[in-house]
Amino acid sequence: MLTRAWGIARSLVIYHGQPGRHRRLVRFYGQFLGPDDVAFDIGAHVGSRVRAWRALGARVVAVEPQPDCLRVLRTFFGRDAKVTILPVAIGAKPGTAHLALSTATPTVSTLSTEWIDTVSTDRSFAKVRWDRRVEVPVTTLDELVKEHGEPAFCKIDVEGFEAEVLAGLSRPVRALSFEYLPMAHDAGLAVLGQVESLGDYEYNYSPVETMRWARSSWMSAAELVALFGEIRPTGRSGDVYARLRSS
Repeated sequence: MLTRAWGIARSLVIYHGQPGRHRRLVRFYGQFLGPDDVAFDIGAHVGSRVRAWRALGARVVAVEPQPDCLRVLRTFFGRDAKVTILPVAIGAKPGTAHLALSTATPTVSTLSTEWIDTVSTDRSFAKVRWDRRVEVPVTTLDELVKEHGEPAFCKIDVEGFEAEVLAGLSRPVRALSFEYLPMAHDAGLAVLGQVESLGDYEYNYSPVETMRWARSSWMSAAELVALFGEIRPTGRSGDVYARLRSS
């Protein structure tokens, strides 16, 4: 119990307790979201994006299967009529799956055993333990779109399960993001390929929660892959942002 409390307290400090972080999030996501836009937060964790997106006036669908994180989300946003909290995971098809929980570091809880095997070899994950498993319901992005409308922005942060999430989406959305980890480079390339197959996208990259662009102009997929080549030796993760090109 103490470890669970510590894990959530740590996340709250990181994602809600840093001065200026909320303002940076609001300013950054204002490029994608405005009043009454729909936003999907796939892997909402403790809701830092939800908070920022609500400040922009967006209607938020917060998807989070972790029980402890759900308690936080319901405490913060349970009375907000423009936030829908879904206690599910997103995958390629509806059903159930087993979520591997990291009690002390809930940010790295995952549905992907392959991802655990990959990142466990990296020094930055040396002390991480996935010490519990829970069965969670799974739905798809297509089902979310059908029920809540097409999102203006969709954040996907699911620790190695991004490919399965995108496999459940059959049409492009206006803009989305997914995490890139250098130690899981091949998985990142596979996810990029899935995004490319959905529509005519252009890309940018924001390193390690900085809410700043790595490039002053948006890139093609090939240019992004070249940037991965520069990032990969540093071992520093970040987020890929994709937006549909203007017609």
